[in-house]
Amino acid sequence: MTDTLTLLKTRRSIPSSNIVEPGPTDAQIEDLLTIASRVPDHGKLAPWRFILFRGEARAAAGEATAALFARKRPDADPKAIDFERTRFTRSPLVVAVVSRAAPHVKIPEWEQLMSAGAAAMNLVVAANAMGFVAQWLTEWVTYDEEARALLGLKPEERLVGLVYIGTPNTAPFERPRPALADIVTDWTPPAA
Repeated sequence: MTDTLTLLKTRRSIPSSNIVEPGPTDAQIEDLLTIASRVPDHGKLAPWRFILFRGEARAAAGEATAALFARKRPDADPKAIDFERTRFTRSPLVVAVVSRAAPHVKIPEWEQLMSAGAAAMNLVVAANAMGFVAQWLTEWVTYDEEARALLGLKPEERLVGLVYIGTPNTAPFERPRPALADIVTDWTPPAA
């Protein structure tokens, strides 16, 4: 239990540009996705799925999103287009976490979406527990309908984000966290 608490207290995101080989093995990826799937899921709907970008597919995905970016933004700086080309090669493994939230007679879509977010966070924590680092990003591809289709999502699906996983080439750094006094209150009954 102490190891788990220490991990949760000390976990840091590392910028995807600082995530290098080695990445997880196939067996480790299976473990990561099994752990990512162990989240609250009201109704047992599994309202999420994963798309893996690894090996040569990473460069092909980057070329495709760069071409789309250039077409949508003809005035884009060439450096921005080159940056898009590297979107999926910034780390050894990129996992797209996809929400399949849909209308349901009993389970609100909001709960389904939160389940997908929990799957993404479990993936990040599991990667750190295995000794890797991770960064969960959204960026423009998350919100662009054509980009989502290009990445393999169906029209009714949404991209929760891309989780970059691998080995850090730099030490993690801390960022400011909110003071509990600023984000925690005790509930009191409404005045009568």
